Amino acid sequence: MTQRFGDRTVLNAVSLEVAAGEYVAIVGESGIGKSTLLNVIAGLEPIHSGEIVFENQKMNALDDDALTVLRREKFGFVFQAFHILPNLTVEQNVGLPLLLRRIEDRERVRSLLVSVGLGGREASLPRELSGGELQRVAIARALVGEPKLVLADEPTGNLDPDNARTVLKLFQDETKKRGAAAILATHSEQAAAGCDRAYRLTAEGLRPLG
Repeated sequence: MTQRFGDRTVLNAVSLEVAAGEYVAIVGESGIGKSTLLNVIAGLEPIHSGEIVFENQKMNALDDDALTVLRREKFGFVFQAFHILPNLTVEQNVGLPLLLRRIEDRERVRSLLVSVGLGGREASLPRELSGGELQRVAIARALVGEPKLVLADEPTGNLDPDNARTVLKLFQDETKKRGAAAILATHSEQAAAGCDRAYRLTAEGLRPLG
């Protein structure tokens, strides 16, 4: 696939296939197009040429409503800036994807919070949590809908090195436990070291890292 903004080519003939249960890293410097690549994969941005195929569906052939449903039911997202709603409790934040699908499953939410080390913090508000804890909430929220694909955009960019290592290990363990495919976009080769496969994104496209 290729993505352009005006005369500028952001993604140049990028080709990537990720299987269920695989954990893949995309490494690149800031501004090279990592976030654009994740947005394209999620159907949040159109592509100039090529196609995105998910579970035998050509996503670029779907309309906006169909893409919204697909993302809500099949995708999970973890962001660098957490995007945790400040006026909702931890439990409410994690349960939000289920609420949007009109699913009530408090036990699933609470079980997942235990898995990410936040058991007993269900009633806490975001302002009562550390950065590492907030990113654990974000991981739980991304996984609560049992997605087939999880996209993580610099999920440890706002964390200190110790918390970053802990969160990355947690993210990998929890996605693999659930059999979800995961794509991690990061500037750090160290963050990519534990992945099944890692690629460097450059102006020429994707190249195996190492």
